[in-house]
Amino acid sequence: MVCALGAAICFGTATVLQAVATRAATTGGGGDAALLLRALRQWRYMAGLGLDGLGFVFQIAALRSLPIYAVGAALASSLAVTAVVAARLLKVRLSGVEWAAVGVVCAGLAMLGLASGAEGDRAGSTALKWAMLGTAGAVLLLGLVGGRLPERGRALTLGLGAGFGFGVVEVAVRLIDSLSPSTLVGNPATYALLVGGGAAFLLLTTALQRGSVTTATAGLVIGETIGPAAVGVVWLGDRTREGLEWLAVLGFLVAVVGALALARFGEAPAEGTVEDPVQGAEQT
Repeated sequence: MVCALGAAICFGTATVLQAVATRAATTGGGGDAALLLRALRQWRYMAGLGLDGLGFVFQIAALRSLPIYAVGAALASSLAVTAVVAARLLKVRLSGVEWAAVGVVCAGLAMLGLASGAEGDRAGSTALKWAMLGTAGAVLLLGLVGGRLPERGRALTLGLGAGFGFGVVEVAVRLIDSLSPSTLVGNPATYALLVGGGAAFLLLTTALQRGSVTTATAGLVIGETIGPAAVGVVWLGDRTREGLEWLAVLGFLVAVVGALALARFGEAPAEGTVEDPVQGAEQT
């Protein structure tokens, strides 16, 4: 659980750092490509990318030792981290309800930590590996046509699709039982991980640019938690500690509901100002 929480902290903090860099980069002209190039020249954006990479490493480590349902709920809690960091760095004011939602997420994760058992001991079948690759392909296809969807329901559809893509990554990590090059090349789960992750990023980017961010983020949270958790329990043998099934279910639901209440923090906060420590030192 420590690795899962570490991943959530990395992802949540990276969101805020990249938000700060993106907001600063919008001062110039040009299209999306120019905006990205300006953002890449800022240390905060690069630091955010570094945290994303570190978070992915933590995520893989967590998925190798914890049930998927516990890791998925922990990753959804990155929205709580984003909210707290945004309140600190961007001076975004959290309402009482939002602070309560942060507490709800923490309570849900605590219950999951108490109830979670070890990861399931079932080896994924070949059919499941191909199913994950097929799902990843479907998500990629949705990403290619996502921008053409009608505005109504587009954000939710793309957000759910992104969640399914990230869910494929979660399951695929469990289906890769050897890191030897020859085994990786012949394992459909390897390609499911690559295609699913890339497609999820494409869908999420499109959703955040062209639709309601709150709706897209809510869809993302639902897609990346419920489906993978079911796969882990039904096909991979994920279980809880004996007699604590009810606590795991309750903790999972509480954590996800709390994350959904904080869905607006899936977007770069648009309020407040950020003081650059270097500029502050120069002014003094």
